[in-house]
Amino acid sequence: MILDDKTPEKPEINYPCEWGFKLIGTDKAKLEQCIEEIMADRDYHCTEGNISKKGKFLAMNAKCEVCSEEERNEIFKAFSDHDDVKMVI
Repeated sequence: MILDDKTPEKPEINYPCEWGFKLIGTDKAKLEQCIEEIMADRDYHCTEGNISKKGKFLAMNAKCEVCSEEERNEIFKAFSDHDDVKMVI
């Protein structure tokens, strides 16, 4: 399914499920610490992502099981609000 302005419905997500978050920032250690803080009481898996062409930005991928849309949105907001995270996808 392609999500764009021509697709009014949201995709159906069956919970619990594994969900991935891509965090973009400028400091790998700080992103890893952020993931550790926010995912503290969850089992999660973290991997390195891409580095920007000029090396200023990098991505970290964090996956965990979420039990509801609310939980997924809470984690997303926590990452979005963190000072060391420039963007969450």
